[in-house]
Amino acid sequence: MLTAAVALAVSCTALAPGTAGAAVYNWPEIEQNAVPRAECGPGSLPETGVQGDVPADDRLSGRSAAGYRCNTSFVGGLQQQGGGTLSAVYDHCSYTGTFFPGNLLNAAAPGVHVIDASDPANPVQTASLDEPAMLGGTWESLKVNTTRKLLAATAVPVTTGTAYFSIYDISDCARPRLLNPGPGTDLTMPLPFMSHEGGFSPDGNTYWATSTSPGLVTAIDVSDPSNPRVIWHGLQSLTAHGFGISPDGNTMYLSIQNGINILDISAIQRRDPYPVVPQIATYHWGDGYFNQQAVPVTYAGRPHIFVGDEAGSGGVKLIDVTDPARAVRKITVKLEINTPARIAEHARSAAGSPLFSYDAHYCVADRPNDPTALACSWLGSGIRVFDVRDPEDIREIAYFNPPAQTGKAFQLPNSVNSDLAFVGVPVWNFVPLAREMLNGKLQPGQALGPRSGMVTKNDMSADMCLSPPVFRGTQIWTTCSDNGFLIFELENGVYTPPADQEPTIGA
Repeated sequence: MLTAAVALAVSCTALAPGTAGAAVYNWPEIEQNAVPRAECGPGSLPETGVQGDVPADDRLSGRSAAGYRCNTSFVGGLQQQGGGTLSAVYDHCSYTGTFFPGNLLNAAAPGVHVIDASDPANPVQTASLDEPAMLGGTWESLKVNTTRKLLAATAVPVTTGTAYFSIYDISDCARPRLLNPGPGTDLTMPLPFMSHEGGFSPDGNTYWATSTSPGLVTAIDVSDPSNPRVIWHGLQSLTAHGFGISPDGNTMYLSIQNGINILDISAIQRRDPYPVVPQIATYHWGDGYFNQQAVPVTYAGRPHIFVGDEAGSGGVKLIDVTDPARAVRKITVKLEINTPARIAEHARSAAGSPLFSYDAHYCVADRPNDPTALACSWLGSGIRVFDVRDPEDIREIAYFNPPAQTGKAFQLPNSVNSDLAFVGVPVWNFVPLAREMLNGKLQPGQALGPRSGMVTKNDMSADMCLSPPVFRGTQIWTTCSDNGFLIFELENGVYTPPADQEPTIGA
């Protein structure tokens, strides 16, 4: 590890020339309204409270153990020891990420589980990937590239990791084949990078790794997957998170705290010998503590991105990036539980949730050009599906929030919920509590008191969905932390797959 750290310090590139002159924009306006609710048809088991909420009453009464669904039905799944932080999907297979150290408690088969879902009603595990990167917690780095049929991940034991990287051939998706048995997989041969999140360029020749703090961005050349090489480092912000990359591979939309940086990465895409990565512009907004990732799409040929905030009730914003130096925010999609008027309900309901509560995480569009639907993992609100054909009039059409796994912490060691089940009320969720107290709606003595009507410890009375929900016709494939791998069907005619349906990210 010391060798890797020294190499990293030596090779790290400072901010690119010209970055200091990049435009910085602030969008202070906070969306007050929620997207219209889905109209639930026959067979639904709708939410009992406000849109997106798993109310404290439902948690305490046991109602949340039945889950909530609207215009959806369960098809099949594989819970195993829990779904980790993030899964990836390719062809008829899913890959369950690991959460360190919980996955190591599964002595029979630790590591990333390979699931064959060619029979969606009866998925089966076919392999377990146990290289150091896969055992060390994959966090948000486990990604696929459909063009080159590759799967890769980095080791992230606690929010930020370093050194270990594994890449696999998934031509036979149920039986991945390790391609780099050397640097990044051998404990004695680490690579110099830091990571929390990762993902491929569209052509699959570069794997990008980003770290939360500091906001280091690393480009790993995987054009020869048997010999991955770090070719560039850049410290682009104080913090960094996920990202999206334009279809030509030349522009990165990098998530940062309260916004995004837009970077020109064409020099990396071209493989210039001494690449420079200028910062085109920075955009900050008033709601959302930490942006998660960007989904590039086009409307009538104009480039846009959907960006979601994983904390702070920022929802999902649609931004026109036709001119990345002068981007235009078009619309913000929020659920009712994310609106400022619902902060008291949010605080009471989420007080016992681990780390996160009701916020957007990963979104996937059903096709990159003129998308018709967007599906988003929305943490405690489950999976939400939106009609996005008209970018000026987005509405919810369906949701699936899986059953709570109350009391099963010891059975689900690879669940983020399980690993944090003994912490009580986490510091993160003191934020909505503090806001409510400042507004005079809750007295300090009531915040953790038995008369507050709150769930005051994480008893796993609501699941947490973080993984990209991938469209497969009228089915959606995803993974939630407690329930593991899940397949559900969109029903009641709310969604018709376009002929060229294709996820816009390597999910």
